[in-house]
Amino acid sequence: MAPTSSTSAKTPAKPRAKKSASAALPSDERAALDADIDRLEAGAKVWVALTLDQRARLLGRVRDAVGAVAQEWADTATMSKGLEPGHRYSGEEWLGGPWSILGLLDALRETLDALAKGRSPLDGVRLDAAPGDRLRAHAFPLNATESFLLSGFTGEVWFEPGVTAAEARREAGLAQLTPTRSGGVGLVLGAGNVTSIPVGDVLYELFAHNRVALLKVNPTQDALVPVFERALAPLIEPGFVRIVRGGSATGAYLTSHPRIAHVHITGSAATFDAIVWGTGTDAAAAREAGEPTLKKPITAELGGVSPIIVVPGRWTPADLAYQAQHVATMRLVNSGHNCIAGQVVIVSSDWPQREAFLRELHTAFAAAPERPVWYPRSDERLEAAASAYPDAVWSADRTRAIVEVGEGADPVETVEYFAPILGVAELGGTGQEFLDAAVTHANEKLTGTLGANVIIDPVTEEALGDGFERAIADLRYGAVAINAWTAFTFTTARLTWGGFPGATLADVSSGIGVVHNALLLDRVERSVARGPFRPFPRSVGKGVFTILPTPPWFVNARTGAEVCAGLTRYLVDRKLPGLVKTLTKALQA
Repeated sequence: MAPTSSTSAKTPAKPRAKKSASAALPSDERAALDADIDRLEAGAKVWVALTLDQRARLLGRVRDAVGAVAQEWADTATMSKGLEPGHRYSGEEWLGGPWSILGLLDALRETLDALAKGRSPLDGVRLDAAPGDRLRAHAFPLNATESFLLSGFTGEVWFEPGVTAAEARREAGLAQLTPTRSGGVGLVLGAGNVTSIPVGDVLYELFAHNRVALLKVNPTQDALVPVFERALAPLIEPGFVRIVRGGSATGAYLTSHPRIAHVHITGSAATFDAIVWGTGTDAAAAREAGEPTLKKPITAELGGVSPIIVVPGRWTPADLAYQAQHVATMRLVNSGHNCIAGQVVIVSSDWPQREAFLRELHTAFAAAPERPVWYPRSDERLEAAASAYPDAVWSADRTRAIVEVGEGADPVETVEYFAPILGVAELGGTGQEFLDAAVTHANEKLTGTLGANVIIDPVTEEALGDGFERAIADLRYGAVAINAWTAFTFTTARLTWGGFPGATLADVSSGIGVVHNALLLDRVERSVARGPFRPFPRSVGKGVFTILPTPPWFVNARTGAEVCAGLTRYLVDRKLPGLVKTLTKALQA
């Protein structure tokens, strides 16, 4: 049973949340939340007594629990978004749910195993130089399974300028280097759009910071709570995690609670500002005085306007069609309700194939199967886009649109629509001139720093040489994907996920801090993912080789749901016959 919150003459009263926040919640709800915090405080004492070996074994138990609920997890998430289980888009819920968490659990366990043996998590990981006095760790793939299942894709973690290899190795491990030092009780305000986010954030609190965690799920994910409770049962039973439902009043009570040591939120900058500064005239006064209402540390993963830079080259008709589908995928997965959805395509007005590419893009965007635009208030965002862009090209029964970016401050470049609105911006130049201009445009014109995408054919990339890598270094984004979508970074456990360093409470941009980061690396700046420009079989002898045909996460992948489910089941049971069946389906995508 959870410890009682009653007091006696010998036991001082435990601090409660301030009265203004308490008044918005009934007394029984406040008491239940206080009891959860009591339980977590007791659990924090147990957590710091666990050895690294014990924590690693605990991760194995969580892995088993996640595997047991994987099907229900994917089905429940699919239904929560207005689709039937097994729908062709349900593959998104496998990859953005149990697949991501299974990968994170495995990678964290490998990190703990290394630390328990007195080794650095970076031992055996190739380190080399990146532009600008930076060190990078080649963090993906690190085993044969990763190399095979995601053939042609790689991932690097770039450290802040000046970090040496010796420092990176010595500091890898974060709080697991001092496992007996407690981080207290943390509050995780869960995201409402992707189901792996709340679970992944809780795991990061525990292993990066030695903080037990109270997870308040977003109301859009209330249906997932029974699944989360079974998946995290090995962490809930000993008091390392608690899960609660609730709205804004619950969030306000918990963020102001004196026994919550830290807050982490995945959401919008507006919500972050309301937590940190308050609302209305009080918020304005707090900002003016430089005195946040929130009196405890906070980290955040927020959204932004993500660019898709299309570097001009000589592409085949198949290249044009494939990359158009790639761009459509970046915007339309999860109906555009992704903080990392591509929102502005930057193309060269001097590219001879510009018109052909844009025709293919309009075709791919309109042809993707219709689906509900389900996230709360999405209708308002679509109406706002219709008002701002009377010449927008609408499709799918006016639930998605492509708009042209105009001069000056354009809404599609400054407002995260969080809906299927895609902008097209044109800049002059070709080659390095265009790429440098596009990087500057993305850095200076687009809101946020979470992720940027770059599409470039292998011949053009080779011709640019060091200039291309320098341009990548100049992008001020926490994730950069080359011939891939930054969602790959999100689902790859050893890569870091968060906004570019430098955000503050007063100007939070795309957030403060990182998550995932299963190698538990310190002083990281960004992660860079690279993928194949062409799918199999056109990848043979033409740039980065891959055995993957149309990737299963593409919105036009006919067998995407079956392939994503099959790949996840392979992570669960490691049965080769099932994998062979899955790969056969992949070839039919």
